[in-house]
Amino acid sequence: MPSPFDQSTYQVRLDWGTAGLARLAPADVVVIVDVLRFSSTIIDATAAGSRVVAAETESWSRNGGAVAAAAPSDAIVLVGGLRNASAVARAVQTIQERRQERTSVAVIAAGEVDDAGALRFAVEDQLGAGAIVLALSDRGIDHTAPDAAVAAEGFRALRGALRHMIGASGSGRELASGVPATARIEAVGLVPTTVTDAAALDAVDVVPVLHDGAYVRFE
Repeated sequence: MPSPFDQSTYQVRLDWGTAGLARLAPADVVVIVDVLRFSSTIIDATAAGSRVVAAETESWSRNGGAVAAAAPSDAIVLVGGLRNASAVARAVQTIQERRQERTSVAVIAAGEVDDAGALRFAVEDQLGAGAIVLALSDRGIDHTAPDAAVAAEGFRALRGALRHMIGASGSGRELASGVPATARIEAVGLVPTTVTDAAALDAVDVVPVLHDGAYVRFE
């Protein structure tokens, strides 16, 4: 029997973390949203022409990296955030046109995982997910679950204050004070995206896609 929480009747779905990914009905496309640091750092690295090995991200991201590892092997896995929200929507539309059939999308807000493994709501990921859902809706991919619609409308209301909201969030303040993850990101040859840049809407016109164990530019 379908679960009342699997959002299977909707084309665009949204949930949180690996548990949320498992809770949703299988989708054709999974979009991972982990604005600080996973998504933004991989977006920028891919835009610069780098190929980012997925296994290496798990050493510095227990949020977005864990969602990617849990994604079904037959799903197309994209990395999204505020920096490339419109580009993600365009990529999903391209995928749907190539498949020539209605394409389901699971937008997964990664959230933050504490030392005990508990998932915490993250302002930045709610806003990033909302930006992507709204961009999808603008392209006519708008059969949207209530969870996704709430995120989209929250983003619409707050889009003028993104840098303040994210910089003032717990995650933003933690990163601004310096955290060990920064050194781990640099150890694998990546440049961590700053909190300010992570909040810049549509600054990058590139979408990373997981292909053969690495994130590369979606074409």
